[in-house]
Formats: sequence, structure tokens, C-alpha cells
Amino acid sequence: QAAAKYVIDHPGDFGLDPIRTTATKIGVSSNVLVRLAQRMGFDSYNAFRSPFRRALVTDGETRLDRDWLSEERTDPSFDTAQAAFARNEMNVVARSLRLLDPVKTNAVIQLILNANRCFITATRASYALAHYFHYAGRMAHPGLQLIPRHMGSATDDLLDAGPDDCLLAITVRPYSSETIRTMRFAADRGLKIILISDSDMIAPGVRPDMSLQISTRSMHHFSSFSGAMAVLECLLSHLFAAGGKNALRRVEAYEKTREDTGAYWQPAKLPKVRKP
Repeated sequence: QAAAKYVIDHPGDFGLDPIRTTATKIGVSSNVLVRLAQRMGFDSYNAFRSPFRRALVTDGETRLDRDWLSEERTDPSFDTAQAAFARNEMNVVARSLRLLDPVKTNAVIQLILNANRCFITATRASYALAHYFHYAGRMAHPGLQLIPRHMGSATDDLLDAGPDDCLLAITVRPYSSETIRTMRFAADRGLKIILISDSDMIAPGVRPDMSLQISTRSMHHFSSFSGAMAVLECLLSHLFAAGGKNALRRVEAYEKTREDTGAYWQPAKLPKVRKP
């Protein structure tokens, strides 16, 4: 069951990795994968893996056409709306990534890496973005701190901050007054400010040192965050690349702790049956 679930969840890795590597990732022996292939009706493990290898060519979505957006299905009205929503989200992500200038991005990464602490703040719906960026990013760079840490104001967590620190703020229209106050407070204390927003100019007196603009156009009443998440994922990739082996060791330590404390669900192990 564990091997079958891994194949379903990681089809790309399964198609690329040698059998021993796949077995190690799952935590089973190579024989388990061979038996799984036989159970699925294949003559060999390689025959079982072959369709997954061929399917990897579809990972290059940018090289594929978008005919699927205009395919007629059972409900023309609903399907037309679905195609419009999907097309909008792809445009939001594409525009946000196109605005992600490599020079500015490198400057942002260097600012985060060279800071003693990099505080991450956002409020309301944007808080989910800040929380995820901190949750994953702290394994790449331990200097990341999510604020507010508790139910107070973010400014409470900046009382001992100074010029050696930086603040990464996320806010989109309508801009959070709490986030704006935090940015002003941080600037007064000499922190470098990084802003991720749908505009470089969000309020009088707010002048970030670095800003990354994102697209938030949606087809409903609230901002689309798919572009912001794509930009944050790129920043995370840069941080992990810069962290190198130290970042990898931290990830492994986090994962081991979570497994040891039962943070992740694991299927019950079958009892061993003594051979007669």
C-alpha cells in the first residue's frame, strides 16, 4: 500500500529514479516494488515504470496547447466559466512571474540572507501566504520570523529590532492598515523593507527598499493569490539553493522530529508472520 501510494503521489520521481532510490524513499525493499509491478499485471518492474517515464514529456505544460480550455463537455455554460477562470489564473501566475526581475529578486534574496533576522508579516487573507513562506522558509534560513507571533500587534515583536534586521511585508488592495503601520514602525527603527504587493505605491510615507509586484486580478470579489504564491515559491527555491547542505540537514531534522512525534499519519504495519 505504501509503495502504491508513493507511485500515485510522485509519478514523476517514480518514472525517473532507479528502483533502489525509489525503495529508499518509500522505506521498503526493492522486492516490494517488483511484487507491486507483478500485482499490477506487468512482466517486470521496468515495464511497470515505462508509462510513467513516457508521461514525463507532459510536464512541460508551456510546450502544450490549451485546447483543453475550449473542449465542449456536458454543461456548456459551466464549462465556459471554468475555462475562463482557469485562463485567468494562468495569466495571473504568468504575469507575476514575468514581473519577477532576476536582478531585483537576487537583491531581495541577498537582503534576507545578510540580515540578522528577517521578519515576515501580513494580515487577514494575506496572512496565509506569510505563514506558509515562514513555515517552509525557516528550514532554508533560520533567521526568518513570522510576526505577530501571538495575538498582539506585529510592532510588539519589532521592539528590539534594528538596522541589522529586515521586514518582508505582504499586502494587496485593499491594503491592511496594520501592515502599513508595521512597515512605518520598522522603517523608523532602521530595518530594510521588502514589499510584496500588487503595487509599488500602497500608502503615503511607505517607501520599501525593495518591492516585488504581483498580479492579483480575479474573477470574483477578492484578490487572486495564485501569482503571489508562485513568486513566494521562487523565493523559497532561491533560499534553499543558497542554504545548500545546511538547509537539507535542517529539512531532514524537521522531518525526523515530525515522524517521531506522530505529526504525519502512517498506515499500521502488518504483523510479521513466522514462516513455517
